[in-house]
Amino acid sequence: MVEKMKLVQVQGTLEHLDEFLATCCMDGEFDLEPATQYMSASLGYGPLNEENPYPPIQQRIETMAKQIGVDLPTAQQHSPTINDETRAYLDDLIAKFDDLRDEREILTNQQQLCSDAIEQYGHFSTLKANVDEITSCEHVKVRFGFLPLAGYNKLMHSYADDPYILFVPCTQTKDGYWGVYLTPRSKAQETDGIFSMLFFEPLHVPGAAGSPAEIVEHFKENLEVVQKSVDEVDSRIRSLWEENQAKVLLLYDTVRYFSAAFSLRHFAAVKGQHFFCVGWVPADDVETIADRARQINGIRLTIDDPESASLHTPPTKLKNAWWSRPFEFFVEMYGLPSYGETDITTFVALTFTILFGIMFGDVGQGLVLALFSVFMWKVKGNELFHLMIPCGISSTIFGFVYGSVFGFEDVLDPLYKAVGLPGKPVSVMESINGILLVAIYIGVVLVLAAMVLSIYTNSRHKHWGNVIFSTNGVVGMLTYLSGVSLVSDFMGGRAFIPDLLAVVILIVGLILLLMQGVLAPMFNGEPWKPADGWGDYFMQNVFELLETVLSYLSNTVSFLRVGAFVIVHASMMMVVFTLAGDPVNPVVVVIGNGIVICLEALLSGIQGIRLEFYEMFSRCYQGGGHKYEAMDVVHKKGGKTA
Repeated sequence: MVEKMKLVQVQGTLEHLDEFLATCCMDGEFDLEPATQYMSASLGYGPLNEENPYPPIQQRIETMAKQIGVDLPTAQQHSPTINDETRAYLDDLIAKFDDLRDEREILTNQQQLCSDAIEQYGHFSTLKANVDEITSCEHVKVRFGFLPLAGYNKLMHSYADDPYILFVPCTQTKDGYWGVYLTPRSKAQETDGIFSMLFFEPLHVPGAAGSPAEIVEHFKENLEVVQKSVDEVDSRIRSLWEENQAKVLLLYDTVRYFSAAFSLRHFAAVKGQHFFCVGWVPADDVETIADRARQINGIRLTIDDPESASLHTPPTKLKNAWWSRPFEFFVEMYGLPSYGETDITTFVALTFTILFGIMFGDVGQGLVLALFSVFMWKVKGNELFHLMIPCGISSTIFGFVYGSVFGFEDVLDPLYKAVGLPGKPVSVMESINGILLVAIYIGVVLVLAAMVLSIYTNSRHKHWGNVIFSTNGVVGMLTYLSGVSLVSDFMGGRAFIPDLLAVVILIVGLILLLMQGVLAPMFNGEPWKPADGWGDYFMQNVFELLETVLSYLSNTVSFLRVGAFVIVHASMMMVVFTLAGDPVNPVVVVIGNGIVICLEALLSGIQGIRLEFYEMFSRCYQGGGHKYEAMDVVHKKGGKTA
């Protein structure tokens, strides 16, 4: 259902604005609107154009927490104020963390240098010469690097006898050799060119004394020392955080609270030292809000019905039972009901759950789907998994009707005999025509139910012309029923209405539907005649009447897909057991059931949504409402911004 709303207007002195916002507008019960939209500009009121001072503080705390690698869980409390002493405390704390972070950054840079040196010199650990000695030679140039295997082979083939080139391989890999080449400095340019053609990859190694093996050992010792220093700094950071955690979290919650409260100031209209606020409050909560507001000095409060704000539409807040609440997801996806429109969430919950269960009927697969949905909903909190829980239960129930447990068709036979039944109530593959016929009848019932909802909604708004003469009104319902009865009788089924009476109702109904554009306004006391003449009127409405008749037919026939998916589900399980062979291969059965559950759950869900949106929603529902959005820092829910 759509909750009833009250329009609440508040006036007071500017010094009490923050108190009013904090007292009445922070717990999700007051949906503020821009007050300037509810008053004439000639009154001299204007919006508050102020910069929120709290987000920068919040950003500093979040940045500090991110840099030191800690989370900022929120609590249910906040300080009454944020003063200069609080800001000084935060500045000092951030400075301490910055110093520790800078110290740690220097140490981590040293760690990286040691790690890089260990990796680089590790390639040349078999070299026995001292690095500092060979790199300081006056007449010999030395280069460390990697020579690909193809380049090494070419070097050995073409330059092995060159007295000015010496390549010393140190470490071999599958791709080539890490090593050192030496050449006279007078020949350095020529030798560098040769090695460049051989795709030699030079490696810059940091300067150090001793052999590569000694240098690696030295850097490993340094790395251990630096790691101890890093651990010590990390310990100091943790200690500093533990000492200040409670105070920082309280400050963080306080900043968030005051930031949210300050953002609401932009909804107020101000003139001199007076403010004006306006918004929507659920009717059940309005007295609570009024009592809080009246306890603030200088506050005047007015409560009106939505009709007093003729130019403004109240927001929509849905209120449904716990079992149907997950299906608000579908309703909101199509469009929230406008204020005063009938909320069809309960209708959707019942029809979608039943249709899904019919199409996906299997005891075992339904239980798996329900349990998996419970798990995913608890882990992810996604409403889509929440609404799949009753769908899985519905599938289990209809699985008992079909006698199917993970595709095994005979498992439940002892149960049926125990309760006095000769066998399963419905054998899918032996009742194909009956299943398709039942699917059509289900479609007829649901289309009629959608028409009843349309009649109910129009009657609530006193649109009596639409109640009687519209395609989804009384005339449309009788016309549809007479057509269904005639078609059913023609196809060898049961006639709900005597044929002669059905023909009369059908003809009269079609005539009335053709004239509904004239009769409905006249019935509402609004005389009307065609603007472009009767000729154009009849030409246009004949085609509209044809479209209406076709929609009756297509909407009904569309429900054949319900029966079709019952048959498809049974056929897919037959394929699984055919592949499983005889005796049954349990691995194939398990994998096949998994594939069928995923595929059929997706297809049944899609088809159920399609039937809801196209065959039923289009007859009884318009949507177009805007969501009720109130700031709620108590339950950590954001509100709209000005």
